[in-house]
Amino acid sequence: TEEAAEAFASGLPREISRALLRLALHGPDWRLAEERALEHVSHPDAWVRRNAATSLGHIARVSGRLDARAAVPALLLMTADPEVADYADAALDDLEHYLGIDRQDFIGRKRAVSGPHR
Repeated sequence: TEEAAEAFASGLPREISRALLRLALHGPDWRLAEERALEHVSHPDAWVRRNAATSLGHIARVSGRLDARAAVPALLLMTADPEVADYADAALDDLEHYLGIDRQDFIGRKRAVSGPHR
């Protein structure tokens, strides 16, 4: 949406976080919400990273859909970030519960993806 685009362009962590959550919970397109969340998993601000992870869980819960091949490896990498690990783990729980995805199926693949931050 235009409002979300403005929030992302602002560069303000609070506005980005709100836009991520709004898209995940109320956005017209789960794919767009997922794309934006994945774009922010390596953001320098911990709250943006936390809300990116939370958004992925919300997308799974609300839409019942998610590209596991993209989301699960990103979330697994986020579990190594002490500032974000609990949020990523909760999102993985949502994917397992709502989509029937087993994170263990992706464990060997997580190292093939570059790290989420610093």
